[in-house]
Amino acid sequence: MFGSDIGVDLGTASVLVYIKGKGVVLKEPSVVAFDKDTNKIRAIGEEARLMLGRTPGNIVAVRPLRQGVISDYTVTEKMLRYFIQKATGKRTFRGVVSICVPSQVTEVEKKAVEDAAYQTGAKSVAIIEEPIAAAIGAGIDISRACGNMIVDIGGGTTDIAVISLGGTVASTSIKIAGDDFDEAIVRYMRKKHNLLIGERTAEDIKIKIGSAYRRPETVAMDVRGRNLVTGLPKTISVTSEETEEALRESTTHIVEAVHSVLEKTPPELAADIADRGIVMTGGGSLLYGLDALIEEKTGITTMTAQDPMTAVAIGTGKYVEFLSNRKDKA
Repeated sequence: MFGSDIGVDLGTASVLVYIKGKGVVLKEPSVVAFDKDTNKIRAIGEEARLMLGRTPGNIVAVRPLRQGVISDYTVTEKMLRYFIQKATGKRTFRGVVSICVPSQVTEVEKKAVEDAAYQTGAKSVAIIEEPIAAAIGAGIDISRACGNMIVDIGGGTTDIAVISLGGTVASTSIKIAGDDFDEAIVRYMRKKHNLLIGERTAEDIKIKIGSAYRRPETVAMDVRGRNLVTGLPKTISVTSEETEEALRESTTHIVEAVHSVLEKTPPELAADIADRGIVMTGGGSLLYGLDALIEEKTGITTMTAQDPMTAVAIGTGKYVEFLSNRKDKA
């Protein structure tokens, strides 16, 4: 088998597969479309994402993972098998699979992920906590006796952890992340403009003009949706200042969670963090001004990893190497 180690970032919003020696070879949305009448899967990944909110009655496009946890086991297993086959180009995979999970998941939730991975044919499965994977993927040497703080904002969960000597010292996981940003925008549009928009439109707004911190220049975009008063399609212009207002509650929760982890951090490690700064990873960290907001509220330099979207997948793949190096030293 080629490098027979693969790392899977099984995210709420997207699944990334990392192959040792090749890097991230697959990145697809974790969406599955299936036919309710025949119970057959119609599409997985990007093809299924395009169907979200646009399917006839008998076809349902679902996300089998909710807030970082498997909500539909059977569909997750099929999706995982499909992605591993697509990434490796083999019908059966007999290698080592490492998969990451949010830091505060229960043993039952961990077991569900492990079982789903074994069902794909894996020889052995390693479960890794998301913040540790994110730290390895962001290029941090986690084996040293030095405090590093990671804020990993995914689709369903935000994981915040202080890592030292290869382990987690203080951590928290909150179920507020990228998906909640989308929902907050949908709610705001309904309340403020009487306009009903879908998930995909909300995500577009978040990516193009979403802000957690005031921009030097206000940007705007046209948004189409259904007017709740007339019931007819309508187009309005939305500004970045409005998105800042829409997202304020969610971003405040994230800042408070960072604050709570800093409060639980031993003083020596807190001094290291003040010196080295906070590193952000995950797709949610790309929200404009979120790093500036955390920096303003904590007084600690905050930066985003070089490639925040793939950091967790790369770290998950490299984790197997990290473990073997640790065993060699022992």
